[in-house]
Amino acid sequence: MMTTPHLGDGPHPVVASAAREVLNKSDNERSGVLSTAMSFLGLYRDPTVAEVTSRCDWRIADLISAEHPVSLYLVVPPSDISRTKPLIRLILNQIGRRLTESLDGSDGIERRHKLLLMLDEFPALGRLDFFETALAFMAGYGIRSFLIAQSLNQIDKAYGQNHSILDNCHVRVTFATNDERTAKRISETLGTATELRAQRNYAGHRLAPWLGHLMVSRQETARPLLTPGEVMQLPPDEAVVMVSSVAPVKAKKLRYYADTNFKRRVLPPPVLADTGYADVPPLRSDDWSGLAIPAVPAAPAADAAEGFGASADDGGPRRQPELSEAVAYDPELAAPAADLGLLDDDDDLPLPLPRQLDPAMQRTARLASLDPSDGIEI
Repeated sequence: MMTTPHLGDGPHPVVASAAREVLNKSDNERSGVLSTAMSFLGLYRDPTVAEVTSRCDWRIADLISAEHPVSLYLVVPPSDISRTKPLIRLILNQIGRRLTESLDGSDGIERRHKLLLMLDEFPALGRLDFFETALAFMAGYGIRSFLIAQSLNQIDKAYGQNHSILDNCHVRVTFATNDERTAKRISETLGTATELRAQRNYAGHRLAPWLGHLMVSRQETARPLLTPGEVMQLPPDEAVVMVSSVAPVKAKKLRYYADTNFKRRVLPPPVLADTGYADVPPLRSDDWSGLAIPAVPAAPAADAAEGFGASADDGGPRRQPELSEAVAYDPELAAPAADLGLLDDDDDLPLPLPRQLDPAMQRTARLASLDPSDGIEI
């Protein structure tokens, strides 16, 4: 890293500086740093991942600033979800941060289109700290999220009990669930309704119903709008829609392939050809070639040999702190020989004062000891 010609004619100063910092660490600390780095970079050893991430012919800004609307599909087989999770998290993090830098266009992005961020099984990606925070303000940047999860327990497992994912969801659609705790939470979210119940009381003998000897009482009682059992027993073609500031709606599912209006809007899949897509954004140079190289002072060549000490007792090469300048010896600052009396373990013997007392104080102490009735407390 310190000798690789990153810039063509020499190493990059920032890369060389980072490599020098690693070399300055002890063997044990350097081993921990390398292990942590390799645990995050080991994914790119995969030939498939290395080939896919070797180049990019589009920019994140193209999702909202391209001339034609652009769709980005990230499809991962279930068997590779755990292995490629860091890569998907990285892409989502970049999308969220890049598209929320500015509202007035000062970031160089022309916002021509809205963006729908649809994440199926998004709890499988683990905790995305930035995504949880960005849900509150992404709508102001033209980004809407469509999150799909099997149960609320998956969200709690990834983000904890006190998360804000559901707080930032304006619309929540619930289907029949097989989890009791999820059904109970949905029932509590829907609230209660007032139900009018009638109660009949018969008076007299067994012929009272025919004789009209009965009394009917009606009372209003509260019951859950949907009990947990009713939530779990929802028909396959029904759903519960909860919108902020709107009463819950029990609706029928609308399948696009069974509705005439939506069937007309279905487009055929694009034709794959060797020439590429017709609406692909134009190729552009990378964003970092024209950036100015940060000015980092080059270390002298003697630094590699100075300030290091290697032995079998310590952990390897170690940079020693610089010694302070020599200070001239002053006999007035040195402690008197009587200070050695402080090291005596005999508690019965009086300890001498570490330094000579002021003459006035010595005279006052002598007078107080000779005349106990002079009013001077000792």
